[in-house]
Amino acid sequence: MDMPLSYEQIQSILPHRYPFLLLDRVMELEPGKRALGKKQVSGNEWFFVGHFPERPIMPGVLIIEAMAQLAGVLALCTLKKEGVKALYFLGIDNARFRRAVVPGDELKLEVETMRGGSKIWKLQGRAFVGDDLVAEAEILASVGGEA
Repeated sequence: MDMPLSYEQIQSILPHRYPFLLLDRVMELEPGKRALGKKQVSGNEWFFVGHFPERPIMPGVLIIEAMAQLAGVLALCTLKKEGVKALYFLGIDNARFRRAVVPGDELKLEVETMRGGSKIWKLQGRAFVGDDLVAEAEILASVGGEA
């Protein structure tokens, strides 16, 4: 697959759209194995209006969602030839948050397949700012036919 994937190319893979598309670029993708992506966290993000106005922090659940979207790109690109069009979030295990993500941070995302290739995928997700691990979780998802 040609790399990197742009925002527009990501939109051709995922059903998400602004303001809920939380993945700006996919830098690396090894079908069935792993993917690296990023999200540039701007001070103009919609969620900073209420979380929190005096000290803006990216909500942890949205960091997990960004990892899950990268997992979706990985799984959907892996299964493209089988006509799979959607991946649905089933669960999350062992989520940990290590430090706040704030405006100006570049969130680097990494997902690795723990189990995949069938109807149920399990992936390990990690988010970094620089070299600092800011969040990690195991993501469980189910393959679907329509988005």
